[in-house]
Parts: sequence; C-alpha cells; structure tokens
Amino acid sequence: MRRTLVTGAAGMVGSHLLERLDSAAPGVSLGTYFRPTVRLEELAGRFALAELDVRDRVAVRDMIARERPATIYHLAAQSLPTVSWTDPWETMRTNVEGTINVFEAVREIRAQADPGYDPVVVVACSSAQYGASLTPENVPIAEETLQQPLHPYGVSKVAQDGLAFQYWQNDRIRSIRARIFNTTGPRKRADVVSDFAMRVARIARQGGVLRVGNLETRRAIMDVRDLISALMLLAEHGAPGEAYNICADRAWRIGDLIPLFEKLAGIGLTVEPDPALFRPSDEPVILGRNSKLKERTGWQPTVELEDTLRAVLEYEMAHPDP
Repeated sequence: MRRTLVTGAAGMVGSHLLERLDSAAPGVSLGTYFRPTVRLEELAGRFALAELDVRDRVAVRDMIARERPATIYHLAAQSLPTVSWTDPWETMRTNVEGTINVFEAVREIRAQADPGYDPVVVVACSSAQYGASLTPENVPIAEETLQQPLHPYGVSKVAQDGLAFQYWQNDRIRSIRARIFNTTGPRKRADVVSDFAMRVARIARQGGVLRVGNLETRRAIMDVRDLISALMLLAEHGAPGEAYNICADRAWRIGDLIPLFEKLAGIGLTVEPDPALFRPSDEPVILGRNSKLKERTGWQPTVELEDTLRAVLEYEMAHPDP
C-alpha cells in the first residue's frame, strides 16, 4: 500500500509534486497518468507509476481500495481552457466524473470494507472558477467572491469544487479545495510563460519574431515549487471542506515578461501580434487574495519571477520540440 496517491502525475504540477513527495519519503507515493502532457520518459523508472483513466469508475475504485492512500492529491484533469472550447464533453467527463469517481471510491470502501478509512483528498480547483468576477476593481479575489466562469473548463472546476464541498458536508470525506492561480515551471505547456519560453528558445537557435497575443492582461504568476509547498501544507493543515486560493503576491503585465526573457536569453526580440493567439474571452487581471492560505498554513511564496522564467527557459533550451 502507498501512503500518498497523486492522480495526473504526468502533468506539469503532478510530476513536480511526485518528485517532491518522493524526495521527502522515497517509495511511499504512487502517481497515476493517462494521456501524459509531460515527457513520460522523464518520470518512468524514477517513481512508482500506474496508468489510470479517472473516468473509469471501477478502475479508480480498485486502485484506491488496493492502495488505501492516506492522502490523495486529485490533479488529473483536462486542464486547457482552449481545449474546453472545442471539446467541452471530454472536459466535463474527465474533470467532473473523474472527481465523482475518486470520492465515490472512498465512500464505497468505507461502506463495504473499511469503515475507518479516512483519507485527505486535495482537489486541484482553479482561479478560472471566478471568471467574470476577475475585474480590476474586484482583485485580489477572495474565496467568497461570486464564481462566474467564462469557459467550459472553468465551469468544470466549479463543479469539482462543489463536489469536494458536498462530499465533506454529507459524507465527512476530508476534502480540501485548492483554488490554483496561474502557475508555471519546467514541463509546463500552453501557458504564456512556457509559450514565450518555447518561442524564445526557438528564436535563439534559428532566428525569427516573437508572435504574441494580448500583452495587456495581468497575471499573478506563481512558480510550481511554491505551489507544491502550498498543496503539501494544505494536505497537512488545511481545514476539511474549505477552499483556499493559492496565488502569487502580485500580478504582472504580460508584456513586461518580454524584456525579462530578452535579458535571460541574451537576445533582442522583434514582437508581432498574432490574431490566432487572442482568446474569445480573457480575464483582464487574475490575482487572488492568499491570506487565508497563509494564516492557516504559514505558506509564503519564495521563488522570484526571474528565477521562474530562467528555469522554464533553460528547460525549453534543453528540450527543443522535434
């Protein structure tokens, strides 16, 4: 049996979480994956991994029944807002049904085999839940703010959040709702930092221009190392059933990342707008109030933005796309 289960361990956040957990206590964590978004060869052979489709109710139940983890980090998801526009059905099945399957597995184990089974379930929720409430006059957004998601992905995260709350209220399954704001790091795909880093690395190798979308939006960009610390602290100290914003302390204008990348890469960049990179709807600013998390756990973000950008750029330089 494993002490900790990480679903979605072959995603960016899950892979870093599995590394941290294994470093702290080798061999006691199991990571599951399905359709990896990171290079699986970077994880295979280093950690205990198992393929698991969280949409498969029986497979999820059997996995949790066999391992009986004391802590479950439920990170498995279709995590791209852009994909949710084109395939909302898959987004809902993975994110909503997958979350139901995790909680129902715990309920079934309690009912049929082990009444004392009492894991902590940390559910990866999202700042996308706040959506239209993320306006300059409302930020930093508190956990009590009205949730008005602007895309199917955000809707699916509202549902995950609500499910975690009701399984605590009705079944006393110790859920923690971790509302994660913009986070990046090595292995990330399809966010502004990794997209910029990938293009800058390509330009450094072969020249060209940096094509960009909306540079006026503002994002509180958090390093994945700080996020992992927050998730682990919440698993240990979070209050069951509660929601916690996990967010950097300040928001950055996206256009202001460009000179930082120029400095780190040692090159000048020619910037051109690309209509294909503009979203149908885009929150003007995403910044959360993180005081509840800090007061409950003592968490503080520690990684400076330039160090984050450097880590992502170095990764992209070392792992060029084929």
